[in-house]
Amino acid sequence: MRKKVIGVIGGHSCTKEVEQLAHNLGRKLAKVADILATGGLGGTMEAVSSGFKAAGGLTLGIIPGYEKNSANKHVDIVLPTGLGLARNVLVVKAADVVVALPGEAGTLSEIAYCLQFGIPVISLKSWDIPGVIKAKTVEEAVKKVRQILREGKS
Repeated sequence: MRKKVIGVIGGHSCTKEVEQLAHNLGRKLAKVADILATGGLGGTMEAVSSGFKAAGGLTLGIIPGYEKNSANKHVDIVLPTGLGLARNVLVVKAADVVVALPGEAGTLSEIAYCLQFGIPVISLKSWDIPGVIKAKTVEEAVKKVRQILREGKS
């Protein structure tokens, strides 16, 4: 049986509030998905990886550079791409469903890739764009992820 992969995207730096939100999201997502895929660096990526790993999940960091050591300490599997921002396509394509947290242009590009590739994307306090599923709380986002994974919409 194929493993369920959840992607989480968001800023490479974030506020304490978003950091806590991401950590909590990661902890709860570990109950519904087998693997977490992120861009592997700091900010939102590190916080969600910390929560997912703390709850017993396996984390994958798809990093923009060549140096494995640049990944955050919560990444179990580091995939160095050397692709820079183009690695955003790989982060999205690795996932069955994606949750977008607050971020800037990089997050926006990943949301656009989700829409272009037909990968369900849930916005949790992130961009409000037609075609993106909105969630107001971590619990609501996790519920939507669970439903999408169960229905096999990915």
